[in-house]
Amino acid sequence: MILRIYIDTSVIGGCCDEEFAEWSLRLMQEFRDGLKIAVISDITLQELEIAPEIVRSQLKELPPACREYIILDDEAMQLAQAYLREGVLTDKYLLDAQHIAMATLNRVDVMVSWNFKHIVNLNRIRLYNSVNLKLGYPMIDIRSPREVLYEEL
Repeated sequence: MILRIYIDTSVIGGCCDEEFAEWSLRLMQEFRDGLKIAVISDITLQELEIAPEIVRSQLKELPPACREYIILDDEAMQLAQAYLREGVLTDKYLLDAQHIAMATLNRVDVMVSWNFKHIVNLNRIRLYNSVNLKLGYPMIDIRSPREVLYEEL
């Protein structure tokens, strides 16, 4: 089974960041090799508009068959607002809540991010999932790119 992986802007930017490049670049290669599908939101695309060209080019290098695009709809907006109402995040981090909501509603296999404060954080993941279950949505699995790479044998 090919995994559908929601990637946020930090993963793409990580390709050009010394701290994260090794794992972000390997993940992008796994997308290019057709081992995984990159699920990319319109929010991520908007955030990339102000990124340097070297960062934006990372997505352009992915073949169309390895990409899936999703858009922020009313249901995702409502779920993101629920995360804020329940105190998972503050209003300042609405975009992070929207990323989580979109990944949840589009039932990706996993969401990946380098944002350890608001996204890849065990306590917050539990809170996101608490809200999801309370509202009848599926649980979301959230990891760092390093955790979803195929291991070399």
